[in-house]
Amino acid sequence: MNTAGRADMMLHNVKVPRALIHDPLGFGGTSSQDCLHGDLLLRDGRALRMEPATRTDTLPRMVLPRLTECHVHLDKCHTIARMEGVGGDLQAAIAAQGADRKNWTPEDIRIRATRGLAELHGAGCGQVRSHVDWGSDHMGLATPASWPVLVELAQDIRDQMTVQLAPLIGVDALIDPEDTNAVAREIAASGGVFGAFVLDQPNRREGIRNAFAAAEKHGLALDFHVDEGLAPDLDGLEIIADVASETGFQGPVLCGHACSLMNLSGDRLFQLADKLARCDISVACLPTTNLYLQGRTNGTPDRRGLTRVRELRDAGVRVVAGTDNVRDAFCPLGRHDPLIALALTVLGAHLDPPFGACLPMITTNAQEALGLAPIHVDGAAIGDLILFDAATMPDLLAGGILPQPLTQALQGDLR
Repeated sequence: MNTAGRADMMLHNVKVPRALIHDPLGFGGTSSQDCLHGDLLLRDGRALRMEPATRTDTLPRMVLPRLTECHVHLDKCHTIARMEGVGGDLQAAIAAQGADRKNWTPEDIRIRATRGLAELHGAGCGQVRSHVDWGSDHMGLATPASWPVLVELAQDIRDQMTVQLAPLIGVDALIDPEDTNAVAREIAASGGVFGAFVLDQPNRREGIRNAFAAAEKHGLALDFHVDEGLAPDLDGLEIIADVASETGFQGPVLCGHACSLMNLSGDRLFQLADKLARCDISVACLPTTNLYLQGRTNGTPDRRGLTRVRELRDAGVRVVAGTDNVRDAFCPLGRHDPLIALALTVLGAHLDPPFGACLPMITTNAQEALGLAPIHVDGAAIGDLILFDAATMPDLLAGGILPQPLTQALQGDLR
């Protein structure tokens, strides 16, 4: 570490992905594929610009803003080890996870969710949204035991990460406006966002309208699990876009899954994608769970469960990537790490190099999808930046590299 002034520090021989710089033309550095390379000047606790690299005898490292995890399930995670004979499609996973709920004591939830949060923190996350199952046959819309536990954990970790919580409620449970408003009121008091599960429920349009109305009334963002299947007649995503347009809803709307877009092509796909773009609705690709559950046959599946990543991006839709389920009935493997989700999205959706343009899916675009201000490297506080021992984007996405907080790195002997 060199000091160029009393409040200046220099981080030598680093790369910054061009897609994560607000003003790449004014940032300095030399071009290196999809990154800018040089020595990063830090002034008054913020990243200012790149200077010419003065040490090039070692491989460079990579500076990113802290990652954003747009979609996980901390109430479900790390339950697979106590299940036997689990496997099948979405409905089978719902049934298996429901059977495990008898084990969901506050202490059990706390232990598993704390493990998940530790994984997210270790992966370099600064912002996280977790869904929380809400509503069942015997409890109706009563507050689940997991909600106050996760609210407390989110408060406990607020100095390390911003954790947003979204209830996962079947949209058919939202046909009563008073019931919907009562849930929204409690969510707002906890600082959460309003969420719902939309598949093929007969009264889904009414439930979606009530969700929008409650979110508008209580100032909440919206997050939908929508069209998580490959059946040809799923239309939840289009209903959401239509209701957003009709109501003029201004809050952020994030739609996860949208697997059934694989059934659309040509003008039909373009028209729906255009609706989403005009309403500023974001779509989350969730590759682990969707590749594991969707398109199941008696043999090897021949259909991808992903949403239309490339087509949505081409139409101007904000597409993000999330981890979704980790070691539960919906996905028996995985780890809470947005880079893993992004790498699988790259492979599953055939996103080609250079990969730097994909990073906003787990950083700046993901922050905007959660209703947060995007953090670019230029101008970022040191505490919002992380350092990877990776010289290239393929190195970064190959996996197995955990970041170091830049505040911690600056205390050591930098190259």
